[in-house]
Amino acid sequence: MFITQPPPAVDSLPEDLFAAIADLKTDLKAVILAHYYQEPDIQDVADYIGDSLGLSRQAAATDAEVIVFAGVHFMAETAKILNPNKQVLLPDLEAGCSLADSCPPQAFAAFKQAHPGHLVISYINCTAEIKAMSDIICTSANAVAIVEQIPADQPIIFAPDQNLGRYVMAQTSRDMVLWPGSCIVHETFSEKKLIQLQLDYPEAEVIAHPECEPPVLSHAHYIGSTTALLRYVQNRDIQQFIVVTEPGIIHQMEKQAPGKRFIPAPPAANCACNECPYMRLNTLEKLYLAMKHRQPEITLPSSLQEAALKPIERMLAMSP
Repeated sequence: MFITQPPPAVDSLPEDLFAAIADLKTDLKAVILAHYYQEPDIQDVADYIGDSLGLSRQAAATDAEVIVFAGVHFMAETAKILNPNKQVLLPDLEAGCSLADSCPPQAFAAFKQAHPGHLVISYINCTAEIKAMSDIICTSANAVAIVEQIPADQPIIFAPDQNLGRYVMAQTSRDMVLWPGSCIVHETFSEKKLIQLQLDYPEAEVIAHPECEPPVLSHAHYIGSTTALLRYVQNRDIQQFIVVTEPGIIHQMEKQAPGKRFIPAPPAANCACNECPYMRLNTLEKLYLAMKHRQPEITLPSSLQEAALKPIERMLAMSP
């Protein structure tokens, strides 16, 4: 990934950041895309809030001249791959991803070479280099549906999230070779503390993201992508939910299912480890500065963009 230098410091910020961002958005002909794991203020200023699949579709369809991506760098990279001639801004250069970092390109190239004849399906939470080495990209929302479309006799490498891979294997009865990567947030949830929460809230349903470890998922009443979890709490007649994913999604749950109670599942340690430290690096102030200075900007070599685009396009074509 190639990124320009961060914007210079400024002396002051406007009193009304929401109004200032709205003005900049008009001036730049920009669209603000935000993931569900962003802080509430960023979600409230965004034009579109979604999971990786929804954000990819929005990035592919936008007619904006500038894309401001409030998420992490692999998401901004994906937006750039889908829009090579548009400017893509990322509010904080350090907003990376532990899962993407767990799959270094050189090591994955060797892993792929050790499994000849395998189709490579990579979770979108990976770098542009890994995407370029893949045959099809998937998200947690469409991974099962995509694997189900692959002929039964075709061996598959699934990367980089082994927990999502295990979940897909269980849902499809397909054997796959898994790259041993994981998300630090979704691996931090404590099964012991989750069981205690269930005792404290016996009427609550447990809803979980498939990136969680199998012992945690075994207690879930429903497993799905962030968008699927949001849809589930809206449609269920239940009033309490224990939410086993990054708690940023609770802001949208409270807005779209008012009156219901959402209890964030705690991590094993006594910390805020259930919050993604990378997602939370983005702030409203940094978003404003990125738009004002039109930096930091995501740029990628054209050859890498072209190679990474093909598996993303296959994903979009295969997605329900």
